[in-house]
Amino acid sequence: MASDKPNIVFVLTDDQALWGVGCYGNDEIRTPHLDELAATGTRLENFYTSSPVCSPSRATYLTGKINSQHGVHDWIRQDPAGDMAESFLDGQVTYVDALSANGWTCGLFGKWHLGERELADHGFDYHHFRLYGGGDYNEAPFIRNGEREESKGYVTDVITDEAMAFIRRETEAGGAFYASVHYTAPHSPWYGHPQDIVDSYDDCKFESCPQEEPHPWMAGSPTEFKGGKEMLKGYFAAVTAMDAAVGRIVALLDELGIRENTLIAFGSDNGFNFGHHGVWGKGNGTFPFNMYENSVKVPGIFNQPGTVAAERVLEGLYSTYDFMPTLMDYAGLPLPPGGNLPGRSFLATLRGQAEEDRDRVVVFDEFGGTRMIRTREWKYIHRYDVGANELFDMVNDPDERTNLADEAEQGPRVGAMRNLLEDWFDAYATSEHDGKELGVTGFGQVSRLSGEAAADRERFAQSWSDPHGF
Repeated sequence: MASDKPNIVFVLTDDQALWGVGCYGNDEIRTPHLDELAATGTRLENFYTSSPVCSPSRATYLTGKINSQHGVHDWIRQDPAGDMAESFLDGQVTYVDALSANGWTCGLFGKWHLGERELADHGFDYHHFRLYGGGDYNEAPFIRNGEREESKGYVTDVITDEAMAFIRRETEAGGAFYASVHYTAPHSPWYGHPQDIVDSYDDCKFESCPQEEPHPWMAGSPTEFKGGKEMLKGYFAAVTAMDAAVGRIVALLDELGIRENTLIAFGSDNGFNFGHHGVWGKGNGTFPFNMYENSVKVPGIFNQPGTVAAERVLEGLYSTYDFMPTLMDYAGLPLPPGGNLPGRSFLATLRGQAEEDRDRVVVFDEFGGTRMIRTREWKYIHRYDVGANELFDMVNDPDERTNLADEAEQGPRVGAMRNLLEDWFDAYATSEHDGKELGVTGFGQVSRLSGEAAADRERFAQSWSDPHGF
């Protein structure tokens, strides 16, 4: 007997900015399946991550909490002995915990990158995830239900095959399922992708990735991020191969007759600059950290025939900390008590209601001592650790070329936006997890926070060559 609960498939990519999807205006990259999901569903035009780097963002998707609530402030580095890092979500309640406790069978496939040694818990009944979070795209190490194995073939296809087997098995069993399909694509390395797809981009001009002069803050970033047509071809090929994999999953849902009972959600953990602004990387592609739109703004696509409004583009400002409340609302479940979550559900809007008419639409972002507030018209970035604050007029300067923070006439605006930012973080950050003064480096977090400020400043690697290296 089929379940009366809806199924959920959440596809999450790695380092995919808006410019990396055709339906967001890039006519050079090929993403026909994502474009179709957007055309027949709802697309978020302004969907912001909670942090411009992977592990903190992933923790926020799962918990609905910001970095300074869940305590993950940088990407997680592997243990120097080769083991997975410790659990970084101990004590946190995820939406998967809630789904699992209420009748959904939950599976994880692909990238986890939140520690847990050999086992991803938090409500997952089944898991097959990429060891260390990423790396080579062929013959890669995975963890299957706590046991290490080497998976043969192209990683994107391995992840897809495992997810499809899970979906087929759970559908035949008659229960409701939740599938986290977390691709490592299009994160580096930008080689090892299907050669026919790579070659198909030989004649691409890559005008969507202007190769600007290196940003002055690029010093110290890894040289592998610095341009080159072969790397661009590899990135584009990784996206196109992933898009084909998504198409296979959608085709399976159709084959099984469960398409109309399955929500498909698509997002990315953070964006990426591939020469934009002279940056090759995301938030930690520069120091001081950057909060450019290409680093913090990601695709957001939702599709379920008959439930999610079709042919719709939402122009409001949304954040990944809204994702967990939305999914809980969709499943008909209450939010965990005492969470003090900053986000709100936008399920009614996905179902076709008008976007909420608010006087002020604001999203917030953080990466250690760098914090951002973005309104409809302005973006202010305050750096508590190194200064170099920024103010951008997002109406007249959407590409963020002119920093107005030091203009005398903007003083009142800067003061007001800083006050609003600080009031918001005061309302949600917890003393034991607040990242403002932790000295986050962008080189990775090596262990969980303890709640003791002096010790916690030592939790972050000091260089790319740190012995805790990824």
